[in-house]
Amino acid sequence: MLEKLPYPKNLRRVPEYAGGHHERMDGKGYPKGLTREQMSIPARMMGIADVFEALSAKDRPYKKGKTLSECLHILGKFCANNHIDPDIFDLFVREKIYLRYAEAYLDSDQIDAVDEHAIPGYNPDRPNL
Repeated sequence: MLEKLPYPKNLRRVPEYAGGHHERMDGKGYPKGLTREQMSIPARMMGIADVFEALSAKDRPYKKGKTLSECLHILGKFCANNHIDPDIFDLFVREKIYLRYAEAYLDSDQIDAVDEHAIPGYNPDRPNL
């Protein structure tokens, strides 16, 4: 549906970024079954942002927003299972992007202590992108 809409030049890649948030790095995602190598960096970033926001969202009627440590533990499992990009996930954790988001958008009771070294799939020694 997104690919059928007319976009101005500066927004022409919206379908790629938005449509790629359910793709997996191993090619087992949808809608196109793309692998990591076939996806752009922004599309891979969107996958992590989408999962993190869904886990931490406090405005869903069917669930309570998870704490930071719970979100990162789940994301770490996704990383270990080739669901999300490991390099971008490491950057997300190492640069504390999760914390900047939390301080701006989460309730204070969701912001708990995070032991980054206990996050599955996180490798602080992985080289930068």
